[in-house]
Amino acid sequence: MTRLSPADVACWVVKSSRPPEQIDPAWEAGSARRLDRCLRRSYRLDLMRAGDPCLLWVSGRTAPGVHAVGVLADGPAEATGGPEVALDLTLLADPVPRAELLADPVAAGAEVLRMPAGSNPSWLSPDQFAVVRARVALPSSARDRLGPWLP
Repeated sequence: MTRLSPADVACWVVKSSRPPEQIDPAWEAGSARRLDRCLRRSYRLDLMRAGDPCLLWVSGRTAPGVHAVGVLADGPAEATGGPEVALDLTLLADPVPRAELLADPVAAGAEVLRMPAGSNPSWLSPDQFAVVRARVALPSSARDRLGPWLP
């Protein structure tokens, strides 16, 4: 497997087995939350920078796909259980289903779709990120804080 370079990664994909309503029952579509997510220790952590675009991918059988989008609030940091990263995320009113991305010839090659049991973080290439960006509708309130998400 070839190591990633910064040019390969347009967006970080951070996975959760829990849907947003279980992470924070008060989290409403279009609103922002800062979440800390666990990461697997690897060279990829050295590539992650504050302000990088990211998305929250919900895995599993119930509504898998992109449920929130945002940016890394900071780079990875060491926590009690290992490395983690803070994410500034906006919850989508209309999540992007896994099946929809699998049906797209560009997005279907994304690591998170090819290797669903892979560890955090995963990533999207510039072309794969463009597919997600074209599909995501952000409220105007999110546009100021999520600059990298703007087309």
